[in-house]
Amino acid sequence: MQDSGKSDPGHRFVRGLGLWDATMVVAGSMIGSGIFIVSADMSRTLGAAGWLLLAWVATGVLTVVGALSYGELAAMMPEAGGQYVFLREAYSPFWGFLYGWTLFLVIQSGTIAAVAVAFARYLGVLVPAISPTAWIVPPIDLSPGYAISLSTQQAVGIALVVCLTWTNTRGLELGKWLQNTFTATKVATLLALAGIAILVGSNREAIQANFAHPWQAVNAATIGSDLAFVATTSATAGLFGLLVAFAVAQVGSLFSADAWNNVTFTAAEVKEPRRTLPLALLLGTGSVVVLYLLVNVGYLLTLPLAEIQSAPDDRVATAVLARIFGSGGAAIMAVAIVVSTFGCNNGLILAGARVTYAMARDGLFLPAAGILNRHRVPGIALWLQGVWTSLLILPRTRLRDASGALLLDPATGQPRYGNVYSNLLDYVIFSVLLFYALTIVALFVLRRTRPHTPRPYRAFGYPLLPGLYVLAATAIAVALLLYKTQTTWPGLAIVLSGAPAYFLWRRFGSRATTAETLRR
Repeated sequence: MQDSGKSDPGHRFVRGLGLWDATMVVAGSMIGSGIFIVSADMSRTLGAAGWLLLAWVATGVLTVVGALSYGELAAMMPEAGGQYVFLREAYSPFWGFLYGWTLFLVIQSGTIAAVAVAFARYLGVLVPAISPTAWIVPPIDLSPGYAISLSTQQAVGIALVVCLTWTNTRGLELGKWLQNTFTATKVATLLALAGIAILVGSNREAIQANFAHPWQAVNAATIGSDLAFVATTSATAGLFGLLVAFAVAQVGSLFSADAWNNVTFTAAEVKEPRRTLPLALLLGTGSVVVLYLLVNVGYLLTLPLAEIQSAPDDRVATAVLARIFGSGGAAIMAVAIVVSTFGCNNGLILAGARVTYAMARDGLFLPAAGILNRHRVPGIALWLQGVWTSLLILPRTRLRDASGALLLDPATGQPRYGNVYSNLLDYVIFSVLLFYALTIVALFVLRRTRPHTPRPYRAFGYPLLPGLYVLAATAIAVALLLYKTQTTWPGLAIVLSGAPAYFLWRRFGSRATTAETLRR
């Protein structure tokens, strides 16, 4: 078990997060740039307005059920590290480490990198000098598939990570203030977007196109498999095709609503955690999924589905505001997304380092990461996360077409580059689902193995609702394994790379932890 500094009150975490603050961590970590974009790809997969809305409803139900299940675990074990601790206690330190390893390596760091570059990309709408092709260091090709570069867009993304990492090392109060301020602004922005789209943007053309036959899939994308024995299908190919399309489409909505579990990482800093954490999880997830559904209703009342499917760069929200306000809509949306991504990254940076801290206290990460600084936050863990995230922003993928030829920018004739962290995030989507399911199975395990442990809150609807969550998450994961094989097996490889790392840390890390303890 971890020692959170109980032997020295000056080095304990500060319990400074009340119910409002914890709810803001939940909501703020969930709301990034996804809600403004992913409905385009989801609508292409599903091909009908009714199925698009139902997909978001399903995401909302799964998210809230998952949060209510985590509430029981968080109330039982209100320790720094959250989900890492749940897996460690239900199964073994090995399973906790696999999650923490993947979180540090890709899940948290890759998400922070993606959100940081999204911040820079939309800031570039307002400040054109911030561009993906305005090079500080032009791309240096490292291999046929990879390069490294530093554009002004990448530099701004790194600057955001460094800035927010620094502010969070200054103590919980500053990080909490930023989170509360920006999350409240983001919620107001989503309410405004939904309200404007529903009340001002609503028009007969969109309503007729989307709701005359809301369940009739048209122009649905073909869903192919990388496995020869799995048949190609689509939402128009009967019940089986519709179920596959529904599962594949959930990737966008589920991961726009992801990161709600981050508040459990900060459990050691929550006031009255046994009461506050379950309530914060319910209030945060519930409010966000309602907002997401309202925003999508607004999209469908303003734009025919065909325009949602073909929105430039998948920027559905920008297309909605452009329909209502004309050319000024892009600037309005850019400001909204800049605010949203800034607040989202603050929550992700604040919470993620607490898992690294917990691992270090267990002798499973660099010992220095398990030390609280004079502001009583894990400063070194924060900087380790920030440095690794910044490094993930630098590598680029060299984009190629189906024939293997390099893709060229039509305006400049120069090669086009993607981002390594985007590929990594694609890879771990499957694994994240499995970790969620595994953690909720831990609820059942701990009910059996620790029946007498105090449970101030018991999961609503147990065992039916948690069981349905596990089944649904598993079904989506199987569909991804069959139809998105190229982006699922690398995710498993990343997770499994934690196995040798675990045994190395167990062998050598414990010695380093002992030596560090003796020096204190």
